[in-house]
This record gives sequence, C-alpha cells and structure tokens, in this order.
Amino acid sequence: MSVVYLLCLVAALGCLVLIDRRYRLVFWRDARRGAVVLAVGLVFFLAWDLLGIGLGIFSRGETAFMSGVLLAPELPVEELFFLLFLCYLTMVLVLGTEWVRAHRRERRR
Repeated sequence: MSVVYLLCLVAALGCLVLIDRRYRLVFWRDARRGAVVLAVGLVFFLAWDLLGIGLGIFSRGETAFMSGVLLAPELPVEELFFLLFLCYLTMVLVLGTEWVRAHRRERRR
C-alpha cells in the first residue's frame, strides 16, 4: 500500500492554492462563491463516477502507487482528491485567463 499518488494530488492542490492566493482568483476573491462552485462541481463529478460505477462502465485500477482506501466500492479516496483538483484547476484557469486579459487591457491603455 502506497500513498504516492495521493501525495502528488495534495501537492498539486497546494500549488493551486498558492497561485489562487497570489493572484486572488477564486477563494481570495470571493471565498463563499468559490466554495459553492467547487462543491457543485465535486458533487456533479462524484455523481457521474458513481453512476458509471453502478452501470459497470468505471472500475478501480490497481497500481502500487494508490493507497487502497475506498470511499465506496470501486471508488478510491484518490478519486475524490483528483476531482477536487480537476474542479479547482478549472476555476483557477478560467479566472486566471480573465485576470491576464484584464491586465493586458490595462497595459495597452
């Protein structure tokens, strides 16, 4: 049993938090709104995964890098952190793109 993949996901999430804090993109802009959007995305993708598992479309892959801890049958704990990372990354990219565009417009003036 290993937690390498989980630690990589946590490290990547930590990097997103640092970018978010530095540029005030998501939680440092509006924490409540960011939490709601993140929760909605997480619930959506968890429901998607659970539906896929229930239909037999998705199954858990075994690797030496995963912890083996399951939240539900065929749903490893790493999947929760991956979905959290995926949703947070999307939010940072969307709002980061807006930030870059706004600063480019300001420089042109």
